[in-house]
Amino acid sequence: MPDRDAVVWLRELGAQDLAHPGGTLLAHLERVRALLASWGARPALQQAGLCHAFYGTDGFPTALLPLARRAELARVIGEEAEGIVYLYAACDRPASYPTLACEEAAFRDRFTGRVHSPAVRLRRDLAELSAANELDLARVDPAFREAWGAELLSLFGRFRGLLSEPARRECRAVLGG
Repeated sequence: MPDRDAVVWLRELGAQDLAHPGGTLLAHLERVRALLASWGARPALQQAGLCHAFYGTDGFPTALLPLARRAELARVIGEEAEGIVYLYAACDRPASYPTLACEEAAFRDRFTGRVHSPAVRLRRDLAELSAANELDLARVDPAFREAWGAELLSLFGRFRGLLSEPARRECRAVLGG
């Protein structure tokens, strides 16, 4: 069971001890996975939601694993899910988010500096995971929602064509608009 194995590993790496809005990093990761599941996301995207912070992110620099151990994560959650985790972790948000919904997106990998245009499915996955992550934070942390809600609503409005209808509904429910 990939979920169970991933949670065991997250615990071994101390995710339940890392403070994060709404409790701990592990609690956040489990909520993001559950939110993606409630939107009907396929299993690989749900696994990526559960593990999206393994390599740190542009917004949460604490990494549980170095990039040199990507193959180990892929063995636990599958190569497709690990690829989504890497894409999410590698996303240079200020450089990548403005064009993510464009046909020729300019995605900048913050680890390598490489700029490329991921396939539409990967851009949809990135948008959906980004929405699940940020909406969880906005739901559990009123100060976060107050500070970032309007900007997130605008961002997810630009992502509209990449987001599923359940994700768009959740954006409206949590952020308004």
